[in-house]
Amino acid sequence: MSVIVIEFITLDGIVSDPDGSGGTPAGGWAFRHGPETVAGDKFRLGSTLDDGVLLLGRGTWQLFSRLWPRRDDPFSARMNAVPKLVASRTLTDTSAWANSRVVPGALVDAVQREDRDVIVAGSLSVVHTLMAEGLVDEYRLLTFPTVLGAGERLFPADGPPAHLECLSAERAGAAVLTRYGRAAR
Repeated sequence: MSVIVIEFITLDGIVSDPDGSGGTPAGGWAFRHGPETVAGDKFRLGSTLDDGVLLLGRGTWQLFSRLWPRRDDPFSARMNAVPKLVASRTLTDTSAWANSRVVPGALVDAVQREDRDVIVAGSLSVVHTLMAEGLVDEYRLLTFPTVLGAGERLFPADGPPAHLECLSAERAGAAVLTRYGRAAR
């Protein structure tokens, strides 16, 4: 089992409001580059999505549950079919998006019990919790040629050091997909 974090990210490390749904002044920065940069399996999940489980925070799940069920392209079919775990203390009804359920008990315990690969999309509070426990095995970052200067960062300034190794880098439309794994010790 691996924990894979996927994020849209700016050159200065901001991950907040890439689609503009959060209503922030700089929101929508990822989608300004056109649909070819963000559509489809840009994170190269492939069979990992077919065999794994998607872990989302409540806010990301609520956003995705309004978008994905209405889509019918091949990648959307995969997103709709994958089992989904929702980290939430307040959400009880997950019927809006097929194959979703609230994480039973503590988030870290649920992730450690999982025998499938866990893909975390967006969901910064979930990512930070897993980072703090040393549970993230890989980061797949779609980096956009944008500098915002302010917003929520994937790697906070007061966070612990992260020693990673670059597994791959490739251009994806206007962005670059980079894959980072834990550095060998």
